[in-house]
Amino acid sequence: MATTLESELKTQLKALLDGGQAHAKLDEAVTGIPPEAQGKVPQGLPYSPWQLLEHIRLAQKDILDFSDNADGTYQELKWPDDYWPKSPEPPDANAWGNSVAQMRKDRAAFEKLLAERDLTEPFPWGDGKQNMLREALLIADHESYHTGELIVTRRLLGAWQPKKGHA
Repeated sequence: MATTLESELKTQLKALLDGGQAHAKLDEAVTGIPPEAQGKVPQGLPYSPWQLLEHIRLAQKDILDFSDNADGTYQELKWPDDYWPKSPEPPDANAWGNSVAQMRKDRAAFEKLLAERDLTEPFPWGDGKQNMLREALLIADHESYHTGELIVTRRLLGAWQPKKGHA
């Protein structure tokens, strides 16, 4: 049974993963972007909204797979090739929606693991430093950083309509 502290930490980590406390939610950043803007790279920036979305999804999936590796099947990805799509444009009209749906599904799977596991017990398959607490913070930090980039990218493309009361 989780201690009161661990239970509170899990509650706070889930809230952090859900976003929207001190920064925009990823769901807000990926919603409502016109298809014609999804594959555009603004002048002076290295990535399109599509590349940022897919990178967030791929990194989160990698962390999920690593965290749920009790069976030993995790395959380490090659940086940066396996973490970034090569093309700035989605491969087809359904790719954006499919990526968002998969990202949400993977997030739910990670949150389920987070609820079930001890936060500080090191993974036997890691180097002794990885545990659920670290991986949850890694996802939240990584996603927050790239969510900000995605919003700036959308602004530069004229494809960002902030919610009332948000920048």
